[in-house]
Amino acid sequence: MAGVREDLEAFAADLFDGFFRADQRRWGQAYVRGLLLDGRRKSVEPMAARLGEDGNRQALAHFITSSPWDPAHVRARLAWRMQDVVGPEALIVDDTGFLKDGDASACVSRQYTGTAGKVTKCQVGVSLHLARDHASAAVNWRLFLPASWDPASAQADADRVGRRTRCGIPAGVGHVEKWQLALDMIDETRSWGVAIPLVVADAGYGDAAAFRDGLEERKLFYAVGISGRHTAQPADARPVQPVYAGTGRPPIAHYPEPARTMKDLVIAAGRTAARPVAWREGSRLGRSRSGFKRMYSRFVALRVRPAGRGVRRAGDTAELSERWLLAEWPAGEAEPVQFWLSNLPSGMPLATLVRLAKLRWRIEHDYREMKQALGLAHFEGRTWNGWHHHVTLVSAAHAFCTLRRLAHAPKEAAQA
Repeated sequence: MAGVREDLEAFAADLFDGFFRADQRRWGQAYVRGLLLDGRRKSVEPMAARLGEDGNRQALAHFITSSPWDPAHVRARLAWRMQDVVGPEALIVDDTGFLKDGDASACVSRQYTGTAGKVTKCQVGVSLHLARDHASAAVNWRLFLPASWDPASAQADADRVGRRTRCGIPAGVGHVEKWQLALDMIDETRSWGVAIPLVVADAGYGDAAAFRDGLEERKLFYAVGISGRHTAQPADARPVQPVYAGTGRPPIAHYPEPARTMKDLVIAAGRTAARPVAWREGSRLGRSRSGFKRMYSRFVALRVRPAGRGVRRAGDTAELSERWLLAEWPAGEAEPVQFWLSNLPSGMPLATLVRLAKLRWRIEHDYREMKQALGLAHFEGRTWNGWHHHVTLVSAAHAFCTLRRLAHAPKEAAQA
């Protein structure tokens, strides 16, 4: 740490430039340094023990839990810095779980999280990451508030609603779906002047037609995972206008054939429609120029017209909008195993479509680094503000590591 202390202080000074109070700037820098120091646990007490002259446990705890600084200000400055460095090809949306034993922390509930792969007691945080193949950075966060914590919800739980004040949850914060949180965060991130060339997400978000429509209303491109059970018409299908008999309400144009599932459309295209694509270098040793094995599979790309409830239509007509359906169909599998929907232009090369859809691996990489090395899930406070403060400063510590890595390996980063 001694070798990078000067760089860290300059990084923190820029990040906390808007803090009027010197003590906030001091403890903000100390907290980020504590997250970067060696040590398994990154909660306040063990960090204070490792911080030397800045090891004031009470001051650190007050700064992260109670001090009235706006984490959005820090995230905006972080986004500006990392946008210039990363040169993002996409904004990736996802969520991660924070497992909890007790019930006192803000927004704890029994809910599903991919972190545990099951329904368990946890908090869930939604995050946005600027990303390209060689680097990524978390730039926005929201703590998901379950319906049981919302007094206006039919599923409200009296005990949890009663804990809102103790947890410092703002009165205006209610339950909204994770995909809506993501749209709200995208709006906020764009309000900072951050350009979003493409939105990437898994099926937890892509399955919601309202999320995809929200992106299109914002004139954003997307490549999002979907479940194969969703339905669509082939691209060449057209609605037919029945003959009007002259009495009653005129009949509505409709597609003569029922929509088919995405999975069935890909299977109908056949295994021969799958093309081999290598989209990035993995972590295993191989024979590529970098010495690592290329990630490789077979993919089918079709133009389809997504159907079903809530799906956007083409203008004011009955015609469904045309989109990309991308499916991964490995050579050894009897049927496709993963699906994506995208509104990228129709002339997009298959290799580019695959690489962008697969870019979501960066957010999993970020979660792993932030949880294993930087204490993302180690916050022991119980407040709404404390949680948002902590994840913001973990993102800052992760961004500092990314800046150091890129500064010391510019050639490798440029080739990735």
